[in-house]
This record gives sequence, structure tokens and C-alpha cells, in this order.
Amino acid sequence: MTIVVLALATAGCGSTTPSPAPAVSGVLESAPVAAEPSSAAPASAAPTSAAPSPAAVASPASVSADRDPTRLEPGVAYRPAIDPANFVEAIDNPYWPLVPGTHWSFRSQEQRTETVVTPDRRTVMGVSTIVVHDQVFNGNDLAEDTFDWYAQDRAGNVWYFGEDTTSYEDNPAGDHAGSWEAGLDGAQPGVVMLAAPRPGDVYRQEFKAGEAEDLAMVRRLDAKLKVPTGSYADVLVTEEWTPLEPDVIELKYYAKGVGVIEERQILGGDELVQLRKMNPPGG
Repeated sequence: MTIVVLALATAGCGSTTPSPAPAVSGVLESAPVAAEPSSAAPASAAPTSAAPSPAAVASPASVSADRDPTRLEPGVAYRPAIDPANFVEAIDNPYWPLVPGTHWSFRSQEQRTETVVTPDRRTVMGVSTIVVHDQVFNGNDLAEDTFDWYAQDRAGNVWYFGEDTTSYEDNPAGDHAGSWEAGLDGAQPGVVMLAAPRPGDVYRQEFKAGEAEDLAMVRRLDAKLKVPTGSYADVLVTEEWTPLEPDVIELKYYAKGVGVIEERQILGGDELVQLRKMNPPGG
């Protein structure tokens, strides 16, 4: 899955704000305050912060299975129940709409990413998923070519069922490391967008032990952000990280009816990815 997220405050650490964005940055009109997470935080848990702890946020008593079906439950093996009859054909979650034919163009300082919702379907764990094609370019050179598989359940949660990825950056012949499929070799699907996100929600976006362990926390629903495609209000902000890279944290910004509009690395680097163009089907 492609890109970014925000840092949480840790006990004994002072608050900081994200470092100034480079010249290509959009203007964040209502920014969350972030702080560095402790490098000693357990690899299986979210960074510690003033927000509710993962144990509290993920409590089965406080979060329904339908609203946060991949919530973190410390000490409980992750194995979500997947019933193909619980999934629908279309993906119309307002924060992650995937209509076949839609094309997004993203830019960072060094790379360009082209994302297209294809008309193709792939069955994974008995679920008919939508195939999304991502291509990352360094200049005119293809650096990564990925097919991602998504499906939406009846509650409106968007699930991620795996990816077939080929990287050409270090191997001209193509390296398939990072590819995984839910239901094979212990891999499990995750949720990339909740149907009804609330600040403090913590959830798994994917799971294959040692290879794909992305986590996310909802930080706010009311941010304002200006990027090259325009100004947006009521922006959803998530913080994303993986225990496989504990020193890297990103923020992702989602606008209703559009999807991701910005990804900003705030720990372990300063990469900034912004939406530069969105073409609807037939556009």
C-alpha cells in the first residue's frame, strides 16, 4: 500500500510541531500538534500519547466490531472474521471513494505517483476486490509498479486485501519483496478507512508478520488544508506507523469525495506528498 502519517506525545517528551514544509507544501490552516514518540515504545502498540492508549481505545466494550473491525486488542491474536456475504461491489466511503476510471496524480520533491482505479476485480478470501494500479516514477523512470486490492463491507469500512508489487529501484529485473495476499502464509486483511472514524480510533491496516504491519490512529476530523488541487475543510487526519520501522511516522489527510490529498512524514524524514490532479472517470 502506498504512503504517510502523525506523531503522538510521550510521557516525559515535550511537544513539537511538524517541521516547516518545503516550498511545494500546501498550507495547513488548522494543524494538529505533534510530538516525538518514545523509541522505547513496544513494537506491537501505538506510540504513547495524550490520546487514549491503544488498550483503552481498542476495548471491545467501547468500540463495536462493525465500526472498528480491526481494532487493536493487546494480547489477542489478530484474525478478523471475513464473510464474503458481508461485502458489497462498490467502494463509496466518502474518504476513500474508488470509482473505476478515477485517476489521481501525486508529487513529492523527487517522485511522481499515478494511481488509477481499474475496472478489474480480484477474488481474495472469497471477496471480490477492486484492483487499484499505482505507479511511482523517478523522473521518467518507473521505480515501482503495484496492484492493490480493496473491498468495502456493508458497514462502509474499506478493507485492504493485499498487493502485487514490483520494485525496479535496486533491481532492474524487478523485485517482488513486499507483495502479500490475505489468506496466504498467515497474512490477514486490514482496514484502510473506517466507515465512521472517530478521534482516538486505532486499527490495523494490513497484517503479515514481519512484512506488512501498518497501523493507524484517527487524530481529527475537522482540519483545513490547502494543496495544489484546492482548499479543503473537514479534513480527516490519521497518524500512521509500523512497528517494523519504529522511527518513521506519517500523517495522512483525507478530503470527502476525493480521498488522500496529502501525506507528510513527521518523524524519520521530511517527505511530503501532495495531490496535484484528480480526474474523474472519463475525465
